[in-house]
Amino acid sequence: MTSKQPPVLRNEDRQPCEIWTRVMGYHRPVSSFNIGKQGEFHERLHFTEQPMHVSNPLRKRA
Repeated sequence: MTSKQPPVLRNEDRQPCEIWTRVMGYHRPVSSFNIGKQGEFHERLHFTEQPMHVSNPLRKRA
């Protein structure tokens, strides 16, 4: 069995990735933001919302 090494990509072969985000109901590339708005974008905190567990929401309580 041979172990495959991941391909090595040189910096000359790389290309920039454009990041888009949703702002005020529409999507825009972050590169079009002014410097202050770009700073705000990079300070954002991302989280994953946990699902709410409800056994039976229609059951009446005594």
